[in-house]
Amino acid sequence: MSIIKIERKVLEKNDAIASDNRRQFQEKNLLVLNLLSSPGSGKTTLIEKTITNCKFTKKIAVIEGDVQTELDAERIEKLNIPVVQIVTNGACHLDAQLVRDAFKRLVDISFNLLFIENVGNLVCPAGYNLGEDHKVTIISVTEGDDKPLKYPAAFRNSTAVVINKIDLLPHLNISLDVIRTNALKINPKLEIFEISCITGEGIEKWCNWLNSLMR
Repeated sequence: MSIIKIERKVLEKNDAIASDNRRQFQEKNLLVLNLLSSPGSGKTTLIEKTITNCKFTKKIAVIEGDVQTELDAERIEKLNIPVVQIVTNGACHLDAQLVRDAFKRLVDISFNLLFIENVGNLVCPAGYNLGEDHKVTIISVTEGDDKPLKYPAAFRNSTAVVINKIDLLPHLNISLDVIRTNALKINPKLEIFEISCITGEGIEKWCNWLNSLMR
């Protein structure tokens, strides 16, 4: 029982900070997306392709979360995008306080779309509210078509799912229809995008959706 009480207390504190984060984001008219995925599913690459392919009149900023290294932030910085790297030193997810601290470094910069790239993990990040407008879960076709069934919380708590690396489908024994069906079993309201960041297939549909969410 004590473990349950401690966990509840931690989540309650996190949710209070997340509510304050959301207030700050709304005051600045930001669209904030919290990107979740397993390691290597393509979160950073999707952000890069969004920056270079989506013809937004709005400006983008990024908060990068990773267990170690600043490699992802360095990739984003090369595109002249404001970015703050959070190195968790082993922690498996971002929390609202970490995002609040990172956002302080961006607060004087003009932008309208904020990507929060969470730590590569489909378990812990799914349960933590950061103050975002939407969670987006990214999966790669190389991970198999049962991913939604194995990690239901991530899909249940997300607004959208990006099925990435579809250019590899000819080399794999999996089905996009099965991935889609399994995801919708968990959350029938999901927006689903089938994307190849290599060929660019599906990127336009993704960009159009982002534009439709802009405040």
